[in-house]
Amino acid sequence: MEFRVDRQTLADAVAWAARTLPARPALPVLAGMLIEVTDQGELTLAGFDYEVSARAREDADVAEPGRVLVPGRLLADIVRNLPPHPVEIFTKGSEVVVRCGPAEFGLLTLPVEDYPTLPEPPARAGTVPGDLFAAAVAQVTPAAGRDDTLPMLTGVRIDIDGATMWLACTDRYRIAARELTWSPTDPGFTAGVVVPARTLADTAKSIKRGAEVAIALGGAGDTLIGVSGGGRSMTSRLLDDQYINYKSRLTGTWSSVAEIRVAPFVETIKRAALVTERGTPVRLAFTADEVRVRAATGDSARANESLAIRLTGDDLDIAFAPQYLLDGLAGIDTEYARLECAGPTKAALLTAIPDKKKAPDNEDTSNTNTTNEEETDTGYRYLAMPVRLTS
Repeated sequence: MEFRVDRQTLADAVAWAARTLPARPALPVLAGMLIEVTDQGELTLAGFDYEVSARAREDADVAEPGRVLVPGRLLADIVRNLPPHPVEIFTKGSEVVVRCGPAEFGLLTLPVEDYPTLPEPPARAGTVPGDLFAAAVAQVTPAAGRDDTLPMLTGVRIDIDGATMWLACTDRYRIAARELTWSPTDPGFTAGVVVPARTLADTAKSIKRGAEVAIALGGAGDTLIGVSGGGRSMTSRLLDDQYINYKSRLTGTWSSVAEIRVAPFVETIKRAALVTERGTPVRLAFTADEVRVRAATGDSARANESLAIRLTGDDLDIAFAPQYLLDGLAGIDTEYARLECAGPTKAALLTAIPDKKKAPDNEDTSNTNTTNEEETDTGYRYLAMPVRLTS
């Protein structure tokens, strides 16, 4: 095997393939990265840990096609630190030589014949713009659970019905969901699967910007999902598809509806959180034209700040874990958000208010009608349970 490739191109491809390399592999060969080059000038790098596979494809100047397995993490460290020159990689006896300008490294090969066969993704189910998919995944994954003893909660639920896709995560105390439009191969395609959240988040944010993302999903009983775009692809085993009926929980009758400017609300919550300890909530007291944000840690510190809002309905005194509020607000990219509540002990719904012409900075936002019934829904929903107030 012998080929030549641009250093940055190689570094990006190696970084993608290295994401699946296990820290403590069950088999020594799983620590390896598979390098394949063809006489058509195609370079493929791949990693696999029996749960997730990652492949990166690039063009290269191939002098001799071949296939070899090398220590993956070591190769990634080497390539990341190479000087800015084209890279030559070739086999020499039992070594793979990596040469870049004045630098040269020799890596002992692993037995490529012992490497497991990489899984092939199911048939393509449809496509979605990469930037839209990455944004949607980033909006919902903060709400995924971290407890591996409850695998369902560590995943992203993907529901597909024709041209509509829903992504949702929950850790039992909150639900983050996003509805978007995609392009199914079959207009009547339906599916409901759960994908490991960390895997999907890492994949979505790492696919090249502007690339179209293809989703590969099989029928009932299929255990894999494939995601590909921009010369990068991954497969992942699916989790158990049992999931809560999250959509039914995202609707309700709300007795208090507040419209809030997002950026100052975020900053106010961050300041109040400075005096909280782990598990201490921030308290929000809503009246017609303001919300008072308060927090305290016993008698040692306290915070108290007011912010102009527009409230429809009943006054409300409610408390939340500050990070839960910040995670929900981070998913909103519009100027205003809407917080809908049904009482101090009921889950509250946070949504984005689509932007329209901005009011002047010196205009009193409490008297500004920020809604527009003709605006399109952004599709983002964030439901959070409040902390019960003791006094």
